[in-house]
Amino acid sequence: MHQYLFFIGSFPIRAYGLLFMLGIISAGLTAYYIMKRDGRGWHVHMFDFTLCCGLAGIVGGRLWDVFFFDWAYYQHHLLEIPFVWQGGMAIQGGLIFGAIAGILYTRRHGIDTWAFGDLLAPAIILGQSVGRMANLMNGDAFGHPTGGNFGILYPDTTLAYRTYGNQPLWPAEIWEGQLDIIAFVVLLFYSSFPHKKGQVFCLYVMLYAVERFFLEFLRGDYVSLTLGLKSAQLTSVTAFAIALAVFLYLQWNGTVDTADKGQQA
Repeated sequence: MHQYLFFIGSFPIRAYGLLFMLGIISAGLTAYYIMKRDGRGWHVHMFDFTLCCGLAGIVGGRLWDVFFFDWAYYQHHLLEIPFVWQGGMAIQGGLIFGAIAGILYTRRHGIDTWAFGDLLAPAIILGQSVGRMANLMNGDAFGHPTGGNFGILYPDTTLAYRTYGNQPLWPAEIWEGQLDIIAFVVLLFYSSFPHKKGQVFCLYVMLYAVERFFLEFLRGDYVSLTLGLKSAQLTSVTAFAIALAVFLYLQWNGTVDTADKGQQA
């Protein structure tokens, strides 16, 4: 893995930043394709929407990481909080801030938020998978030691090495990226059948919450616990419960998307 791809003068081009942006772009392009095939014309919004939600996600991901995971460090280094190129982005914070920005955008432009979110959900999880490549290249979001002679050995320039040294670590970020791809396929498959508006997005939240909850048992980049669980696990449990409740509510009281391809079939 290479944290620095090349230098322009003394300015480093980091693999983390490049792949992180590629994740956002991948999500935007995938959503453009899905929405253009949907036929309601919402694809014309994807450039502005991706820019808006991408910026909100960066801010949210950074603040979530700073205040929930690394405040012990940043409370003494406040000026480094904006230094996102150093790594340290919490995907759950990015998703929450991005979702808020997305809701505000759709309401401002008179777009059906639930239907739009259903089309967007597979694109989001695909973008997350690419984003985990950024974590791997940067040596963050890593696992704890495997206790055996198998696992990932990180270079001595990474946070993973500074934390655990030359010990093999669980490939937590790799497995999360792979599970994201499986979730992407599941969401596309589910979308092909009749469903109520909003249920695809709720299913996305539930799938990611489950995978993140169990992968946190392998993560070793932070160990602070509340009620015996890590903060990301508590967030996952809360998100899953809310998404399940909304999914069931929509099943009973929601409306079928009249433009849904599965319903038309």
